[in-house]
This record gives sequence, structure tokens and C-alpha cells, in this order.
Amino acid sequence: YEAAAEATDRLEAVYVSLATLLGAKPDQMAVVENATRAWDMAVYGYPFVAGDRVLTCRGEYVSNVLALLQLQERHGIEVVLIEDDEYGQIDLDHLEDELAQGAAMVALTHAPTNGGLINPAAAVGALCEEHGAFYVLDACQSAGQVPLDVGILKCDVLSGTGRKYLRGPRGTGFLYAGPRALERIEPPFLDLHAAEWTGDRTYEIRSDARRFENWETYYAGKLGLGAAIDYTLELGVEATSKRILALGSELRSALDALDAVTTHDKGEIRGGIVTFAVDGIRSEDAQAQLSAQRINTSTSPVGHARLDLPHRGLPTLVRASVHYYNSEDEIDRFVDAVEQLR
Repeated sequence: YEAAAEATDRLEAVYVSLATLLGAKPDQMAVVENATRAWDMAVYGYPFVAGDRVLTCRGEYVSNVLALLQLQERHGIEVVLIEDDEYGQIDLDHLEDELAQGAAMVALTHAPTNGGLINPAAAVGALCEEHGAFYVLDACQSAGQVPLDVGILKCDVLSGTGRKYLRGPRGTGFLYAGPRALERIEPPFLDLHAAEWTGDRTYEIRSDARRFENWETYYAGKLGLGAAIDYTLELGVEATSKRILALGSELRSALDALDAVTTHDKGEIRGGIVTFAVDGIRSEDAQAQLSAQRINTSTSPVGHARLDLPHRGLPTLVRASVHYYNSEDEIDRFVDAVEQLR
């Protein structure tokens, strides 16, 4: 308690930093455990009624899809899949056709976890605004990777994490809740931080985005998140984003030049996540061999992308993520290691 009290001013500054990063106001920001919990607090709290249509994309994050399927069973909503366009990103024409038929919500993952795709989130926001649909944007992989401005994106809700491209601590996430979100959404659960007990049988939910937080929180992690965001703001997301996208493109081209290696990233604009497969080698085995050389990759399994990878006839993929601090020499070393996989 004493440490938290001593850090009060620095803790409050985190909300200012988050708001600056996203072009929002500090009272529109909440700090929670992770991006999924931030997304859940908004979507599970939305006042769905039976028959509401929720539009989503093939690249939607696995946890989000599972939540929508549960809400479909719970409330009788309809989850509608928007197809990909010729670039493999969300098809804006199909989206507009479905919005014209009526939709309560559009849930879009900006940068899916299983590839380099960066969806046209601002164009989606413009269509949602035109048709009056509530817009939830999962920016878990895009926060810190590309510039974000909620005024341009026109989203009602944006969720993100500290531990990915912002390079903050694990166990930190955040939620932007715009005016319509604060008006419509009641948190799915409350505590003494989110609401005030005003009488024996009455309570009042707080008016700002911190209604989505809870009293027991990770104060040290919150300060770490603030430090990471301040570092990002000092460098400038516009500048670091150009570096990330350029390194991703360089790695993609180098891998595609190898025999028996194929990259599988979609999108007209592709970011720093690079996914690939090596003929004759299971992606899990490739990841293990690279890890033994102190080269960090992960895998994108089919079970985490059932609307996308099986649709394209793809197996589990190896996922390599570059950041602005990576060097061209490191990319060369990585490509050499992939070429030597057995």
C-alpha cells in the first residue's frame, strides 16, 4: 500500500501516456491484465439481444472467436464471417454489404497473430460509422508496430497488450473505451474499484473507463507499461514502424528465395510478423531447432486460426517477429539457420 501511494503521480501518468499513444483522453483508458481481458470486458459487457449480428474476419484471434461462439450460445447472436479480398485482408465490399443488412457489432483483429497481415482498420471504421455499427478493434499485435489514432480508426473500443511491440511487461494490457462504449457497456462484473456501494441495495458504476479495471492490480507492471509507452513515444511510432515493416519485407524476401521455404503472409500492407513453412519439416521441429541455436521463433498452429489456415490449406506455420532493434546481420543469420534446417 505504501509503495502504491508513493507512486500515485507516476501511476496516473500512465493513463496520460496511453492516451497520447492512441490519440484518446486519459479518462477513456483502462489498464487491465492483458489484451484478451480488455477485449472480454467490453464485448461480454455489450447489451446483446437475440438476433444481433456480429461481423468478424478470417484473421480474428482465437480467444475472440471462442468468446463470440459462447455469446452466440448465451444470447442467440449471429456471428457472420466476412471473407478475404484479393490481398487476403478483410473484404470491404463484403463488409459493406453485410453492414447494409444490419449489424450490432464489427469485431476486427487489426494484425492477426498468425501472419504479417495488417487489416485496413480505418476503412472498416469509416464503414461502421456510416452504418451505425459498434466497432471493436483488437490492436494486440499492432500497438507499437504501427501508428494508432482512435479518431482516425473511428473505433468504439480498442484493446491492446504491453508485452508485444510496445516491449512492456507481461501481465499488462489496456482498453480504450470511447463515448458510445461508456454509454452502452456495463462491465460483466464489478468490484469496489469499478463501482461505489451507495446504499444497502444500491450501487453506482463509475463514469470513466476505469469501470473496466479491478481494485487489485499489478502496480509495478503498470509503471513498466508506462515506461515502455514513454520510450515508444520518444522514438516515435511513425519512425519505428517504417523500420519494422522494412525488416519484415526483407526477411520475407530472403526466405522466399530459399529452396523448399515458403512464406504465407497475407495483406496489401504486411508488418513485422513473418510466417513460413519448410518442406519436409514440421513447424514445431523447425522451431525447436532454431531455439537450440538461441534464435527465438514461435509457431502458429491450425487450432489457433481455424478460419484462416485450413481455408488456405496450410499446416501449422513457423512465426518469426522482427522489431526495429533487429539488424540486417541478424536477418542474414536467421535465413542461414533456416536454410540449414534438417
